Amino acid sequence: MIRRILYSFFLALLGMPVLSQTMDLSQFVDPMIGTAKMGHTYPGATVPFGSVQLSPDTDTIPYEVNGRYNPEVYRYCAGYQYDDETIVGFSHTHFSGTGHSDLGDFLIMPTSGPLQLNPGTAENPDSGYRSRFSHDHENAFPAYYQVGLEDYGINAELTATTRVGVHRYTFDRGKDAHIILDLMSGIYNYDNKNLWTFLRVENDTLVTGYRETSGWARTRKVYFALSFNKPIANYGHQKYDEKQAYKGFWRRFNERENFPEAAGRKIKAYFDFDLEDGEEIILKLAISPVSTAGALNNMKTETPNWDFDAIHQAGVEQWNKELNKVQVNTLEEEDMVNFYTAMYHAFLGPTVYMDVDGSYMGLDRNVHKAEGFTNYTSFSLWDTYRTLHPLFNVVQPSRNRDMIKSMLAHFDQSVHPMLPIWSHYANENWCMIGYHSVSVISDAVVKGNVDFDTERALDAAIQTAKTSYFDGIGEYMTKGYVPEDVSGASVSKTLEYAYDDWAIAQMANKLGAEDIAEEFGKRAKNYKNVFDPQSGFMRPKLKDGSWKTGFDPLDTHGQGFIEGNAWNYSLYVPHDPAEMIRMMGGNKQFVPHLDSLFSMDLPDKYFANTEDISREGIIGNYVHGNEPSHHAVYLYNWTDQAWKSQDKLRMIMKTMYRNGEDGLGGNDDFGQMSAWYIFSALGFYPVAPGSVDYALGSPLVTKAKINLENGNQFEVEVKGQSSKNVYVSKVLLNGKELTEPFIQHDDIMDGGKLTFYMSARPNKN
Repeated sequence: MIRRILYSFFLALLGMPVLSQTMDLSQFVDPMIGTAKMGHTYPGATVPFGSVQLSPDTDTIPYEVNGRYNPEVYRYCAGYQYDDETIVGFSHTHFSGTGHSDLGDFLIMPTSGPLQLNPGTAENPDSGYRSRFSHDHENAFPAYYQVGLEDYGINAELTATTRVGVHRYTFDRGKDAHIILDLMSGIYNYDNKNLWTFLRVENDTLVTGYRETSGWARTRKVYFALSFNKPIANYGHQKYDEKQAYKGFWRRFNERENFPEAAGRKIKAYFDFDLEDGEEIILKLAISPVSTAGALNNMKTETPNWDFDAIHQAGVEQWNKELNKVQVNTLEEEDMVNFYTAMYHAFLGPTVYMDVDGSYMGLDRNVHKAEGFTNYTSFSLWDTYRTLHPLFNVVQPSRNRDMIKSMLAHFDQSVHPMLPIWSHYANENWCMIGYHSVSVISDAVVKGNVDFDTERALDAAIQTAKTSYFDGIGEYMTKGYVPEDVSGASVSKTLEYAYDDWAIAQMANKLGAEDIAEEFGKRAKNYKNVFDPQSGFMRPKLKDGSWKTGFDPLDTHGQGFIEGNAWNYSLYVPHDPAEMIRMMGGNKQFVPHLDSLFSMDLPDKYFANTEDISREGIIGNYVHGNEPSHHAVYLYNWTDQAWKSQDKLRMIMKTMYRNGEDGLGGNDDFGQMSAWYIFSALGFYPVAPGSVDYALGSPLVTKAKINLENGNQFEVEVKGQSSKNVYVSKVLLNGKELTEPFIQHDDIMDGGKLTFYMSARPNKN
């Protein structure tokens, strides 16, 4: 009832002539959306692009069992599963919506009563320090998370700044109050993941240390400073690697109790406090990529006091500043929640990766200082180049420039040298395919969002694209395709390399490098080399030039594709849709082919062993829950039946994005799914980053205002909007009717108004 009243008030505000005021849009964000099943998001406390993502972890599923991958761990990519009944603790670093994982650093758990340092099991919570909890006593909002820990009578509240997690724990039973710091705990954990842990008790309120792990990032070191608002009464730790052959002369000490330093591969520490019933403890944990001194300076700079509520309110204000970059009105409150939750998810990462003084750990394992830019990490580029970074070029242009500078710093520190593929915490993970940093850079250059050395950026893109020993590129350069018997997922690689090469050509054209533009323009046509005109699909070739036998266009396994099948991936020529349509038989054959993508049946057996594809993310054979198909519905704009995209877009927005913990039809993949929704709800979409064109669709909003960083405003107005009026009868740009279903980047950045007129019947002209 309260939210409905607030929504009515918000609609009244939107009807006012002045829309530039900062509104409380955080009320429409629901961090619980996507916390179950495929969503892999987390409901904790963070600020936009924050280094700290402080969130509950609900289990300790190991990455491997008996030396083999444990499929159950996949559900815990973000650490939190809505269906779980216990919380293990609150860790400070998480990925949002990724299909693989790491992090989960510095898990804190408050307890009372007899001390336990083992987390126990979900089946027997009393065997460890975990606690039961109920969703009836759990709340999540931007920059805030609260839950009741039932087994201890503790009310846990979390908030955060960019580099500091702030905890407030209120103990119903103050006697025997403990704060556990589990340095062993982590996400996607396994027995030897911890390389080393270290801590020092500096005084009766301050603890420092670090944790070094080898996982997805094979050499990752994070430092911390932990401060309490009350003096520690007693403390101690337990080592779980006592079989170490050489222990030196530390054996002369009783290290386990009230000894001010600890070192080992597997350490769990505890801190005891003398509390009255109902008393609270506030603690702050700051992180740093370079040193404990850096972590402490981060803490002192960002949280100079102990006012939890003020820190929380500052975080809410940060979120409202970002959310207000796009102000929208929708017919239904549910759509409003989906839109601003998508904005929230889109602004969770990439994350800031440097101390307040600019210091950060580089790919070369040396300490660097970011001069004149903010250094970022966690580039999930196979996902985010498609829509998230193009969204940033509209609503976060200065951040996107800093992200590109971070990529160029990565290149400078790379021994290969190459731009990032999938990188985080000063590590290259080499995850997924393509060299999509070049897409992000090209999109910014072509759209004029530059304050970096564009010649250097072009050279870095060329060097990356010519690294012959990376993932079949050598064969790709000599043969014009990646042979399946040389490198698996060969068709996907060929198609994505061809797109990236086109992006390099566009950047070269913009910069006047005609020879480079010609060279990579030719490489961009390599997609033709894996098209089989007899089957009408892209399919894998062998190194002798023959087609691989046993081809099944519906199967995702062993067919030359990664996380997709030939039906979906054959449509992946975003840089040359017109030629792709001609190859596939022109409008007469292509349109029915595309129609059938949304209406046919894809049996479960075809994706049963692909973790990132599940039934809830599929419509027909169209896999919206994974990225390679995200542009497909907009391909109608290159045919003579553009109207066919419009009802399908509205269907996708309504079925793949819903309120509730199962609200996302796939992994959010660090904001890619959410960025798709934001653009599509506004009515336009960047099919080919590196182009200035946006394809028009069917907007879900009734009104929108984009408050641009350059001071301009771009408005979207939708007349005749309803759940039945999903077709566009005409579109006006600044009062002039459009004759093609496209607008350009400058149309947005120059400010103005895009007006859609909606109808229950398609405009087939």
